[in-house]
Amino acid sequence: MKSVVILFSVFVIILIACKKEEPVTLPTVSTASVSGITPSSAQCGGNVTADGGAQVTSKGVCFSMSQMPTTSDTKTTDGSGVGIFNSNITGLDEYTTYYVRGYAINSEGTNYGRQVSFKTRLAPVYDIEGNQYNAVPIGTQIWMQENLKTTKLNDNTTIPQVTDNTAWSNLITPGYCYYDNDETTFRNTFGALYNWYSVNSGKLCPTGWHVPTEDDWNTLISTLGGESIAGGKLKAMGTIDDGDGFWYIPNVGANNESKFTAHGGGARTLGGGFLNIYAYSNWLTSTEYSSSEALYFHLGFDIQSVVKQNGDIRSGLYVRCVKD
Repeated sequence: MKSVVILFSVFVIILIACKKEEPVTLPTVSTASVSGITPSSAQCGGNVTADGGAQVTSKGVCFSMSQMPTTSDTKTTDGSGVGIFNSNITGLDEYTTYYVRGYAINSEGTNYGRQVSFKTRLAPVYDIEGNQYNAVPIGTQIWMQENLKTTKLNDNTTIPQVTDNTAWSNLITPGYCYYDNDETTFRNTFGALYNWYSVNSGKLCPTGWHVPTEDDWNTLISTLGGESIAGGKLKAMGTIDDGDGFWYIPNVGANNESKFTAHGGGARTLGGGFLNIYAYSNWLTSTEYSSSEALYFHLGFDIQSVVKQNGDIRSGLYVRCVKD
């Protein structure tokens, strides 16, 4: 019996000695979809499904503005071992395309998951008073998504609010008002109405933005398919009759494809009166037509076109800023 045990032990030792050790390979890792995208951050992650025969000592995602990022680029470190991991990507530039890959490291080296890409959002815009505006990319341009409502120039100079009709018509300096002199009802939806002297100050928009020129508007219109249809792509959908918009019926062609979200805010005449709320809206440019008139662009409830017009510099019209 003793000899049998000895023989068995020798056999086991021989088996162990003859057994080939399994080679270590790179770990297997996948890259998750990107979510939670903001102007400066995003959420991603991945899953290490196999360790390759050796301990996974580090895992996470690497990311770059160039394709096929590696761990030599910026990376997160999100634990070790196999299994799902979540990554918080921070320190990003706004409105920028990034490429990201999951990675996992063991003693054999580093392996990567598939590459995915994402684009960070546009950051909100703030004027000198702290009013916030959303921004929207349209073709090669970036526009504010709301009309300007600041009561100060960007050097902190106060713009006078002028409610008296005679005083308004006699202004030869910057001034603003709200439609029908009713801030409570109209400010948040339509913003402020400015005379051209406010525009001509060169300081009406936040730093890094400007009142669009005629050429800026022409570029916008061309991007949206030309004057005959661009108006519909600029106008917010809905009407005051259905309680879901700020245009009269029929709001022709409105689909807001551009996300410009234009509302029918009316205007203030050079004599100080208000007219055409929900019917028409006009946006000043910084381009002079003559010594007494400026160019502006017009949208209406009854057309899907954009109309270039000129009017007295004492009129009160809306302003959208475009990024420099």
